[in-house]
Amino acid sequence: MTPVVLVSNIRFVAASTADERHGLLGWASFVLAETLVVESVALRRTLDGRTVISFPTRRDRHGRQHAIVRPVDDAARCALEREVLAALGVKAEEAAS
Repeated sequence: MTPVVLVSNIRFVAASTADERHGLLGWASFVLAETLVVESVALRRTLDGRTVISFPTRRDRHGRQHAIVRPVDDAARCALEREVLAALGVKAEEAAS
């Protein structure tokens, strides 16, 4: 079952040309379920040409990455990604191909 994801107030800041050459398209922020502001979500182009979002992480003193916020499972990630990309005008074919 696909989770229902309520995303609103999406904002986007484009990356620099130098960052775009390395696949970073920019940064998004949005309100989730009218209760939580999620910031610093990266919009990236993968090597195979898909557009995806990646969630913010932090590094501990040992250099290990830890998610600050993340979807509960892959179905939630796909639903959230679909909503954010659609709101930013990225076609589903671009995101899935």
